[in-house]
Amino acid sequence: MGPSLLLSLLLLPASLQAGSSKECNPNTDFGINQSASLSAPEGGYTCISFSYFYCWELAKDPRLSIAVRRTDFSGEVIYNSTQRFIHKDFKNRISLDLREGQNSGTLCIRNLRKEDENRYFCRVQVETLRDGKKVWQSIPGTKLTITNAAQMTTITKGPTTTVTTTTRDMNMETMVKVALPIAVFKTAILGLVVYLWWKRSKG
Repeated sequence: MGPSLLLSLLLLPASLQAGSSKECNPNTDFGINQSASLSAPEGGYTCISFSYFYCWELAKDPRLSIAVRRTDFSGEVIYNSTQRFIHKDFKNRISLDLREGQNSGTLCIRNLRKEDENRYFCRVQVETLRDGKKVWQSIPGTKLTITNAAQMTTITKGPTTTVTTTTRDMNMETMVKVALPIAVFKTAILGLVVYLWWKRSKG
């Protein structure tokens, strides 16, 4: 086997590996990931986490804008970061936290109301270097369920189902209603035992 043929065989796996690597396609490789479902108690708060990805080269000033719609994909906008817009239903209750350099963030809603139960869709807008303005949005969104204030909720991210455990405190009136019959029953049993012992000792 000649030196040139041996060198070609050694370089073949590397060339095959390089050819098989997938390049980023700006026409298809973009999207938004956000929690599939969340639940939180009425009067509490919740945060919708999201992350986004893309292939475009951004402009020097990308003018990143985050917006949120509710109900459906084309529903009304309830929040827009660049326009400093907050829907009247969420005044003083909504805030956005963007993680710089991580292409992710959280949108938090406080003082939850029953009517906040809905589906929410995050939308991203950027200015690119060569492809102009690009806007894309989550398709499935996040389903938010509002539970009773007496419920404790565990929130899970992704497509898994939220697990809710209900806990209720027994009030004082209920405790008295339960404890009183038990005390009467115990007293009756004790009296019967004493009577039988006394009767047996007399006999």
